[in-house]
Amino acid sequence: MDARTPGATPPLAGPADAPELPGTLTEVETVTGDGTRVRGWLVLPTGAGPDAPAPLLLWIHGGPLNSWNAWSWRWNPWLMAARGYAVLLPDPALSTGYGQDFVQRGWGHWGGPPFDDLMAVTDAAVARPDVDATRTAAMGGSFGGYMANWTAGHTDRFAAIVTHASLWALDQFGPTTDHAEYWLTEMTPEMARENSPHLHADAITTPMLVIHGDRDHRVPIGEGLRLWWDLVSRQADPEANPHRFLYFPDENHWVLAPNHAKLWYETVHAFLAAHVLGEEWETPELLR
Repeated sequence: MDARTPGATPPLAGPADAPELPGTLTEVETVTGDGTRVRGWLVLPTGAGPDAPAPLLLWIHGGPLNSWNAWSWRWNPWLMAARGYAVLLPDPALSTGYGQDFVQRGWGHWGGPPFDDLMAVTDAAVARPDVDATRTAAMGGSFGGYMANWTAGHTDRFAAIVTHASLWALDQFGPTTDHAEYWLTEMTPEMARENSPHLHADAITTPMLVIHGDRDHRVPIGEGLRLWWDLVSRQADPEANPHRFLYFPDENHWVLAPNHAKLWYETVHAFLAAHVLGEEWETPELLR
């Protein structure tokens, strides 16, 4: 069989039939203020349209040298589409696949072009008639969590923010991560001062769900604990605290145990339902 002949190579059969996707996949793109083209995937749930626009989740990838180019069961947009959300998967500055200049736009300037690109492509997404601009949230893990934290301190446009295994205080993170030799090539003391989300904690008004594993050595648990303290210590009424902290004592940078992955999604769903959809908070069954 000649693999070079179109159609000559049959796909390998899986152990089960592929499930029917609860929506469709399209693309969104825009041109930023500096003339750069920025694009992203947009997952739309079944039934989304001008008469039923879907609430939007901005998902920010980790890395930061990465892109939304692979399937994952950990951050799977189709699970959110099944709940009726549209999911935007953009590739901002620092993303791979767009050339060296695209990476260099954000190198050492995490709070600059990457943030601007994310906001610009979000603007393009919410301008669509099948997306509800009044119900939006932002989510990210690792560097995506860093960007979620930076976003929380620089705009109140989102109804909720989910930050997983995230960088909070860069002066603390750089010397304590297990990959310090890499980060310190980019994270000079000046860069840390100019781009650290913790310096903008006073500006955060958006409810945040903080998720972290105690055995995370890539982004040590101290980042999540300090973020949590910086959030709750600023609440005038602790009883009215809008923030939540999901703590995994035996997970690392990734949530690997199947039951923990289920808990992760259930908690995210509950948090988003309360702040984006306006429903009552309901503690996930696995936490009761």
